[in-house]
Amino acid sequence: MPELPDITAYLTALTPRILNQPIEHLRIASPLLLRTAIPPITSIEGQPVRALRRIGKRIVFEFAPTPSEPWTLGPEPLFLVLHLMIAGRLHWRPLDNKPRPTLGGRNNLAAFDFPNGTLTLTEAGTKRRASLHLVRGESALADLDPGGLDPLALTSEAFQKTLTTENRTLKRALTDPRILSGIGNAYSDEILHAAQLSPLAQTRKLSAEEFQRLYTATITTLNEWVARFNAEAQKSFPEKVTAFRPEMAAHGRFNLPCPRCGSPIQRIRYADNETNYCPTCQTSGKVLADRSLSRLLGSDWPRTLHELEALKRK
Repeated sequence: MPELPDITAYLTALTPRILNQPIEHLRIASPLLLRTAIPPITSIEGQPVRALRRIGKRIVFEFAPTPSEPWTLGPEPLFLVLHLMIAGRLHWRPLDNKPRPTLGGRNNLAAFDFPNGTLTLTEAGTKRRASLHLVRGESALADLDPGGLDPLALTSEAFQKTLTTENRTLKRALTDPRILSGIGNAYSDEILHAAQLSPLAQTRKLSAEEFQRLYTATITTLNEWVARFNAEAQKSFPEKVTAFRPEMAAHGRFNLPCPRCGSPIQRIRYADNETNYCPTCQTSGKVLADRSLSRLLGSDWPRTLHELEALKRK
């Protein structure tokens, strides 16, 4: 799922291409994509994009107020809110005297036609989770906001207060959109690896020094990836957005060596996700129980890297 650095890169790339440009036509191929009926989606056709912003992992296109219609209370701005979910991706096709891209194929969900090009939305796989909402006014937009705070805007004191409102595991607290805005599976792994903290550590049990490490790792990790992706987005549109980057330290690196200590990265799998961590750097050598395998192995589940390697050799 595109997270804060990826969404920021999309905004960086979209700004010079579509800001103040009108949507000439909005084509929707998937009936499951659009989740609202009023205002009608045709309300934004011919209207220029006045501003772009991020709400959590959502991209927001703002349009100037239009004349009052029967269903409105006044000239409030319209907001088109796009949530890419896990497999949604954006692609830019400059016009350059070429035909507009078609919406053939099952992965093409929508096309936003601008005078200078077309922004297309695709979603890999068979599950249609990406969503598009058109709402009027800031209050309606706020209803789509899960409420998490921007981690890059918090002081260390506010960060600690936010994460200790409830006692959660660090992995859960970092990725809960009601607590922090824009952090998901990938960057929570990177943050926790940088902070050298267990994903299962409890927020209310961290020492002051551990919380400072977590805060510093959060700010540093997100800023580093935002800067990297923004630099790339200023050169070309981000066409290869993925949660798995070869430069990452932990996420998606199961059984590969930790760049800090060389120990093999381990994982906890659950549903469609997994948490990656270094036992040596983050859990004092302990191998955390993997739900799918620990049920099978029971008391035979290895507790340390040494036991795990011995099990593999059997």
